[in-house]
Amino acid sequence: YKVSRQITPHVKEYTCSCCGHQLTTDGNGRLTELTPKYREINSILADLYEKRKQRHHRRAVATAAMVA
Repeated sequence: YKVSRQITPHVKEYTCSCCGHQLTTDGNGRLTELTPKYREINSILADLYEKRKQRHHRRAVATAAMVA
């Protein structure tokens, strides 16, 4: 299996290089089939994670500007 998409550092989507079967990690960290339900969950999780990273970056830049 190859990582086809990294959602967060802990959640990834995988694709079989032979047959194209897709898997993802579930809430317990186990591999499970990538169903439409998990695809939607991963999409929402990716959006939330990206917004959180951006907010953290903006706060770090603002803090650095105040110190300087």
